[in-house]
Parts: sequence; C-alpha cells; structure tokens
Amino acid sequence: MNWYVAGASFLGTAVEFVEALTIVLAVLLTKGWRTSLAGASLAVVVLAALVLILGYPLVHIVQLGIVQFVVGLLMLLFGMRWLRKAILRYSGHKAVHDEAKAFARELERQRKSGAGGVGIDGFGALTAFNGVLLEGLESVFIVITVGLSAGALPSAVAGSLVAFVLVVLAGVAFKRPLQTVPENTLKFVVGVMLSAFGTFWAGEGLGIAWWNQDLSIVIVMAFYLTASLLFVSYLRATRRSAVADSVHSA
Repeated sequence: MNWYVAGASFLGTAVEFVEALTIVLAVLLTKGWRTSLAGASLAVVVLAALVLILGYPLVHIVQLGIVQFVVGLLMLLFGMRWLRKAILRYSGHKAVHDEAKAFARELERQRKSGAGGVGIDGFGALTAFNGVLLEGLESVFIVITVGLSAGALPSAVAGSLVAFVLVVLAGVAFKRPLQTVPENTLKFVVGVMLSAFGTFWAGEGLGIAWWNQDLSIVIVMAFYLTASLLFVSYLRATRRSAVADSVHSA
C-alpha cells in the first residue's frame, strides 16, 4: 500500500463525493430512495467501468516514464485550478462554496418538477445520475492520475473506495448535506497535494532524480502551501486597500 497515493486519492475524491451526496439527498427527500438509488447506482457503475477501461490497460501499454510525465502534467494543471479557486475564496475574491445553499436550491428544483410517485421518477433519477457522474468524473481523474503516476493504482482505488463508503455512511446516518465538513479547506489541501504530486511525477517522467526520493514530495508541498498562503495574504491586502479607496472616494 502506497500511503501517499491512498491519502491523496482519499482526500481528493472525498470532496467530490460530498458534493455528489448533496444532490442525491435532495432527490431522495423529494422523489424517494428508489429514484435516487437508481440514478446514483448507474453513475457509479459507469465510473467504475471508466477506471477499469482507462486505468489498468495504460499500465501495460504505455511506458511508465511517458505516463508519469503526461499524467503528472495533467495533475499539476488540475491541482493548480483547485488552488486558484481556493486562494480566491480565502482572499475574499470568490464566494465560499456552501453545501447547505446548494442543497436548498436542489430541493426547490426537485419540488418544482413534481412530486415523486411510487416508482422511479425520471427527472429525479437523471438528476442523481448527472450529479454523481459529473462529480465522479473528477474523482476518476484523481484516481487514475495519482495511481498511474506512482505506479500504485490499487492504492489510489483503495483510498477512493474508503472515501466513498465513509461519505455514503455519513449521508445515510445524517440524511442531510455534510456542510460541517470543511470542504473549502479540503480543496485547498488537495490542491496543494495534487500540484506537488504532479510536479514530482512530471519531473520523474523527465528523468529528474529527486533528493531523497518520495521525501521530496513533502518539500514541494511545503513550497506550494507557502506560496499559496502568500498569495492569499497579498490578495487580502489589495482587496482591503481597494475597499478603503472606494470608501474615501465616496
């Protein structure tokens, strides 16, 4: 078991599963468990097939160095996208994601579409399917990129499965969106991790011999975290300055 890979996969996919859970719960409470289960289950089957079709064959078909560089570069870009959003949220330049508000909006949308009957409601099932599939596609990307880059796809799959089971159990137990989960903080952390892993594995694909092997990942993480916090501090200061200027000019 590669714990670096399992941990990155767990955190990254857990964020996506929490967002998918919000949609599935809204469908469950308005259209019934049969409808939400039908849509969500079909999406899970499709996602599992994607992991099998895209992941395992690449391990045997493509040279590891090429996989590490290409997948590492994609992971770096993906992680930087998450980091950018997190920096903007923490600096006040972008609204913080609120699962409670998202849940309320989806509840209202489902209620307006009509009450669910005894059978499976088509609109509700399609909503659950789309929600799980769209959020799950990012999870599949994380699992495949993290797993293939490190040559530890089973560890990435294991981390994702643990996240899936825990989020589902929490949803069944509480029957409400997991707004208490620090989702935005998790996205910040996962953005740092994916950026660091992407840099490390893309470098390995180019033949870079990292200092102390995997220990270098921690140093790269510290670099991205420090740089991100500096950006947050800078953007907060510029925002306060802009607000102060607007007050003075008013």
